[in-house]
Amino acid sequence: MQFLIFSLIATTFLILPSTTTQSETPPPLCSPADRAALLSFKAAILKDTTGILSTWTGANCCSGGWEGVECGGAAAGRVTTLILQNPSSGGAAAGFMKGTLSPSLGNLRFVETMIITGMKRLAGKIPETLSNLTRLTHLVLDDNSLQGNIPSSLGHLVNIQTVSLSGNHLTGQIPESLGNLRYLNQLILSKNFLSGPIPQTLIALKSLQFLDLSYNSFSGPIPDFFGHFSNLTSLVLTKNQFSGQIPVSLFGLVRVSELSIDQNQLTGKIPVQIGNLKSVSVLRLSSNKLSGQIPESIAHLQSLWNLNLSRNSLTNPFPDAAFGSGLRSLLSIDLSYNSLDLGAVPSWIKNRELSDVHLAGCKLRGPLPNFTKPESLTTLDLSGNFFTNGVSSFLENMSNLQSVKISNNLLNDDLSSIRLPNQISTLDLHSNRLSGSLTSVLSGRKIKFMEVVDVSNNLISGGIPGFGIGLNLRVLNLGNNKITGQIPSSISNLAKLERFDVSRNGLTGTIPTGLGLLSKLQWLDLSINKLGGKIPESLLGIEALRHASFRANRLCGEIPQGRPFNVFPKVAYAHNLCLCGKPLPPCKGKNMGQ
Repeated sequence: MQFLIFSLIATTFLILPSTTTQSETPPPLCSPADRAALLSFKAAILKDTTGILSTWTGANCCSGGWEGVECGGAAAGRVTTLILQNPSSGGAAAGFMKGTLSPSLGNLRFVETMIITGMKRLAGKIPETLSNLTRLTHLVLDDNSLQGNIPSSLGHLVNIQTVSLSGNHLTGQIPESLGNLRYLNQLILSKNFLSGPIPQTLIALKSLQFLDLSYNSFSGPIPDFFGHFSNLTSLVLTKNQFSGQIPVSLFGLVRVSELSIDQNQLTGKIPVQIGNLKSVSVLRLSSNKLSGQIPESIAHLQSLWNLNLSRNSLTNPFPDAAFGSGLRSLLSIDLSYNSLDLGAVPSWIKNRELSDVHLAGCKLRGPLPNFTKPESLTTLDLSGNFFTNGVSSFLENMSNLQSVKISNNLLNDDLSSIRLPNQISTLDLHSNRLSGSLTSVLSGRKIKFMEVVDVSNNLISGGIPGFGIGLNLRVLNLGNNKITGQIPSSISNLAKLERFDVSRNGLTGTIPTGLGLLSKLQWLDLSINKLGGKIPESLLGIEALRHASFRANRLCGEIPQGRPFNVFPKVAYAHNLCLCGKPLPPCKGKNMGQ
């Protein structure tokens, strides 16, 4: 989506008339009406941390000095382009504009492109007055905080080609009047709170090439007339409440390169006509209620590189031979959590140069498989199967692997002997029968790239190794093992840690005061160990903390009296030696001093 908009912006600038050079006459003064409209917009912005509006000074808004404002076209001195984009990419230092969209924007009668994106705190309704902009061809108001309904008056913008309102707080239904936009080729309404059925009037949008309604609450059947948009190249309906069967008409969209209708409530079988999507490269049908067999005709999709059929109720027989001889462009496959009983990883999957393989819950058995081209894999999910062994050397040659999940299996290997690739960032082996120590997982140079480590619910023993500085760990889950020793004081080096779980082990010693330096920590579980001493006051410095449990240890003394520790439920401190203070009973002299 962002690439699409950036391409649009680049094209817009390419077609703009050039501003003055040394050999040309100075630009004409901008229209007083346009200048007044822009200044009214500026006045409605209460705070601007982007710095854009600080350039809007002087009498001539067409001078080139007003950032985001371009003039030209048939009428000299009239604003034709308004592009206000947040220069920040995100994070704590991200810029924003706080305020509303002034109705005065509707007075920019010659504007052809209006793009106001990424301002985050730009709220209020979309002004009805935008319907006055009859020359407008591109309206992009993405990633703000706009509220209310989509104005039905936008249906008066008869020359509009792009309407993109993604990433706001818009509610209500799609106005029927949008069916009047005969030249519309991009309609992007994703990431809002829109609801209701799709209006029948949209059948008139014959020029539509890109339709994205994802991450809303649209309901009812997917309209059959979507299959009549012969120019459509992308149809994205992800995460709505569409129900009923997949319209067969969709498979007549011979130009469509992406069809994403995942995370809905679609039922019935996948139509065999799906094999007619000769241009499709991304096909996502996951997280629906689809049943029956996977059609062999999918193997005819020679441009397909991303196939996701996960989280449905699809059954055997799996079209192994057909897929093995077709799908020559495939790079990513997800068949997870259906009712498939594959027994073993299909040989064509093991022998292809695939980047993403997700076969969780496919009833795979025996030792872990041998991938003949392991260096091509970047993500691998074999969770929820019945693999028994082979993890020690399984990952060693997957030199580009970034994420691996083999949780909820029957692996009984020694974790100490596991050999990890250099770049791995996510390692999830929870709920197996792994033994040995944590040394090979949490020590050495490979931990520098680790962000998520979950080896909980195993039989791991030994201690927790120390941690160096500069690590990127966000999640460290060692719960429900046989780990002993102390929590290393170097835990304070994990500055990015958000979740730390060492519950249900045999840890001794005290809680390191350095835990209080982990300002991003949201989840802390130290329960059911043998930890003694007090809960350090330094933990009050963890402002992001949302969950903590110190239950069933040997702790004593006053609970830190500040939020959130004094408002956590009593069960978080139960079954210790002598903890006191809110939310437990008040401390007495003896308890306070221990």
